[in-house]
Amino acid sequence: MLTAIVMIRANIDQIPEVAQKIADVEGVREVYSVTGDDDLIAIVRVREHEDLARVVPDSIGKIPGVRYLKTHIAFREYSQADLEAGFHLGIE
Repeated sequence: MLTAIVMIRANIDQIPEVAQKIADVEGVREVYSVTGDDDLIAIVRVREHEDLARVVPDSIGKIPGVRYLKTHIAFREYSQADLEAGFHLGIE
C-alpha cells in the first residue's frame, strides 16, 4: 500500500467545493482544510504507483479550482500503537 500526502492550493472562493470533489476521488482517504501556504491536504492510499498517477495528476489535478499540487510519497508510517510497542519493556 502506498500513501501520498498531497498539498493543494485552490481558488479561495472554491475551497469547500474543491475539497468535496477531491474527497470523492477513489483512492483519497481524507481531505483537510488547513492554514499556511496550502489550502487543502489530501491523504491518498493506493496499491500501485500507476494508481498514484491516476489519482493525483489525472484526477485531483484536473478538478476545476485546483491551482497547484505538491505530492509527498511516504516510505514509512508511525502510529501511536507503533510507538507504544517500541517503548514497551515487557515489565508489568
